[in-house]
Amino acid sequence: GVIVEGTSALNTAALTGESLPRDVQTGDEVISGCVNMTGLLKVRTTKEFGESTVSKILDLVENSSMKKARAENFITRFARVYTPAVCYGALALAFVPPVVLLLMGQPARFGDWIYRALTFLVISCPCALVISIPLSFFGGIGGASKHGILVKGSNYLEALARAGIVVFDKTGTLTRGTFEVTVIHPQQLSEQELLELAALAEHFSTHPISLSIQAACRPAPDPARVTDVKEIAGRGVQAVVDGRTVLAGNQKLMDQFQISFEDRCRHMGTIIHVAVDGEYAGHIVISDQPKPEAAQALSDLKAAGVRRTVMLTGDAQSAAEGVARELGLDEFHAELLPGDKVDQVERLLAQKQPKENLVFVGDGINDAPVLSRADIGVAMGALGSDAAIEAADIVLMDDDLSKLAQAVRIARKTLSIVRQNIVFALAVKGLVLVLSALGYVGMWWAVFADVGVSVLAILNASRMLRAK
Repeated sequence: GVIVEGTSALNTAALTGESLPRDVQTGDEVISGCVNMTGLLKVRTTKEFGESTVSKILDLVENSSMKKARAENFITRFARVYTPAVCYGALALAFVPPVVLLLMGQPARFGDWIYRALTFLVISCPCALVISIPLSFFGGIGGASKHGILVKGSNYLEALARAGIVVFDKTGTLTRGTFEVTVIHPQQLSEQELLELAALAEHFSTHPISLSIQAACRPAPDPARVTDVKEIAGRGVQAVVDGRTVLAGNQKLMDQFQISFEDRCRHMGTIIHVAVDGEYAGHIVISDQPKPEAAQALSDLKAAGVRRTVMLTGDAQSAAEGVARELGLDEFHAELLPGDKVDQVERLLAQKQPKENLVFVGDGINDAPVLSRADIGVAMGALGSDAAIEAADIVLMDDDLSKLAQAVRIARKTLSIVRQNIVFALAVKGLVLVLSALGYVGMWWAVFADVGVSVLAILNASRMLRAK
């Protein structure tokens, strides 16, 4: 809709991922899913529910999930050929050789050939494959869950083993999603004095920026020192602290009161300027900090074989650039809406190498369509939205990014054990089948080729339950 009356700050993090609230006033457009934080707004609705942003996100989730291919289970593909082949082979072994011998005028012992055919059937029973392959995946899923990694199905674990491109959301995924004071640049005051004046001026505000300044000022100053507080919409606050007039806000506030200063700050983030009695006193930089484990997690992913790391965010270009540079990402795209993120993922999917999968990691409502469209969607379980967790294929229950590289390693180890079991079972069965058909081995070898191989394959699969 369109605002017809009032000014306020809107929290758009759920839709765009932008951690900084957006200031709006009369005449501005607003979209569904934003949270009104500071003022009263009257909005004229311009679209019906079916055309709303939230409705479009749901539509994107449904359509995106329909596009995702599901790999057919190996056992189903294998059994389609293997089962008829061994049944017809056993039938042929029971009757073709004795009939041929009869036609050649030699004695044909039907009992011996039927016994060989039954031995052949016992050997060919695919128990080792039918039991050990699902058990390997269940073991991988169980081993991952012990480390707080919830995998919703064995096909997702198999797909994760081929991860080549990993795409991240920024706010709440690579960063903490909360504001913190990162830099204090005073002029003619100490850092503590500048921070204390700003915290007192902002004391009665519930804006996230104000709360972060108050949280950084320790010990907390006495609010009784503050009088005549006035909030100036979209610009900042004016207050009297210890008898001195203090201004704290953005550059528009400084321009309004004709306070001149030299803008030399090169730090990424939101800058809060402070003036005392008409004189510029310095500025404070507030930014959303990367998670402590983010850089190491990206490095671990590269070491695990991930070819490319990308960040997609609805946050501002400058904030995204700073995070991408600090964490060493290969590529980033900023100021994206949910539909734009899906478009970027479609582009990246088209750039995949053969047998390579794209993984998307996110936590917000705005990430749900992309989580659904990616080959593998990974959601943050502790702080992530219900929509993101529902759309994701894998959930990191404690929001620890380092678990992602661990999940890739577990997936690859699981697939390695599955391949070992397949090769071992087929090799042993193939060898004993040939020897059985030629009459060199009997039923005891058949039992080993069936039950013995199954037991060994199961023991090998159970290693995944102890994944480290």
